[in-house]
Amino acid sequence: MEHLDTIAAIATASGSAGVGIVRVSGGDLAAIMVGILESKPLPRQAHLTHFKDNSGGSIDHGLALYFPAPHSFTGESVLELQGHGGQVVMQLLLARVIELGARQARPGEFSERAFLNGKLDLVQAEAIADLISASSAQSARAAQRSLAGVFSRKVNRVLTELTAIRVFVEAAIDFPEEEIDFLADSDIVQRLQQVIKELDQLLADAHQGQLLRDGIELAIIGRPNVGKSSLLNALAGDELAIVTDIPGTTRDVVRQQILIDGLPVYVADTAGLRETEDVIEAEGVRRALKLQQSADLVLLVLDMSTDNPSELPLIPDPKRTIVCWNKQDLGGQQSALKTDQQLEQLRISTLDGSGLAELKQLILKHAGISDTTEGVFSARARHLQALRDTRSLVNHGLVQLTEFAAPELLAEDLRRAQLALAAITGEFSSDDLLGEIFSSFCIGK
Repeated sequence: MEHLDTIAAIATASGSAGVGIVRVSGGDLAAIMVGILESKPLPRQAHLTHFKDNSGGSIDHGLALYFPAPHSFTGESVLELQGHGGQVVMQLLLARVIELGARQARPGEFSERAFLNGKLDLVQAEAIADLISASSAQSARAAQRSLAGVFSRKVNRVLTELTAIRVFVEAAIDFPEEEIDFLADSDIVQRLQQVIKELDQLLADAHQGQLLRDGIELAIIGRPNVGKSSLLNALAGDELAIVTDIPGTTRDVVRQQILIDGLPVYVADTAGLRETEDVIEAEGVRRALKLQQSADLVLLVLDMSTDNPSELPLIPDPKRTIVCWNKQDLGGQQSALKTDQQLEQLRISTLDGSGLAELKQLILKHAGISDTTEGVFSARARHLQALRDTRSLVNHGLVQLTEFAAPELLAEDLRRAQLALAAITGEFSSDDLLGEIFSSFCIGK
């Protein structure tokens, strides 16, 4: 899909640097190259040249790289001007390119053209943005795997099998005289069950990829002076929150992003839970209770030196709560913790650091992160929803076949499942979805 207009943008981050890049992409760059370069560069070779203004004077001195279509990132002819990385120089180069017929690119328009021209699928295009914004080495490697096509190949493998099953089912419906009796053949049932199994594994892998990209929200909850702020500081490895012996020191939510084995964790230290007539502190308690309901994971901090292990407070959702018995270094209540199979509990000390390594492993366990992220690819919420929709449709179609002997309904479910799954890679995507995805990209990418 060749675009008629030419786009240009500064492809490097704002600020001063040794090198800055202006990227140009379009159908015909001849006029721009004649107007700004001393000579037309040979394809895929770096040329040292002066970049000319409209009077023939020099704007800057740098490298020009030319990639003729279709052998470029966008699939169109691409010109890159690599000059000194000052913002004034970059803006002068961009203004000159626009003066010669280009227009300012929209955010993500280079990647969008690469997608529209078949150089990338939608998962790979999204992986570019994920790679740029990666917050850890693990998330960067996951984004790189998606960019290399790992996720897309897994999706396309399932999509190919769905298509093959649908062809067989619709042939049996359309040509009954051929006596294709797939209802008597358990092979179709087994193939559908295998597709569901593969979708379950793909969902699990994509869930880990989404966690590495988006992270989880963790709320630290508890009474005043049990060590909530000290726990935040211990997890972050820095003195972020004020710690005193005065109850009610923390009145608002203190937030900090930390990394635990590559997982972004957005930690919120909250006001101590207690009855108070202080209007400000009462608002802090209200926010703490709200976070306790909405956070992905809650650390309920108790004081082991004073609280009774056999009398746990009311916990709204035990499955997403870890009870942290703090201050074990002070002794006190050392009896066995109350047994509850649905509730994770452990002893910690924010003073000497004991138990913190085990706590971090529990956080990873509750987040669903396995011991290794090898082979994990980056994924987004829309990918997970598409996979869930696909699985639901395939499972529904299997029920239509096995319980109601309704091949026509199975065929319809398989058709819808194909559309849902193909939306991941962008084979079938609405313009609104594409606009939403690429608008979040950097300008120049």
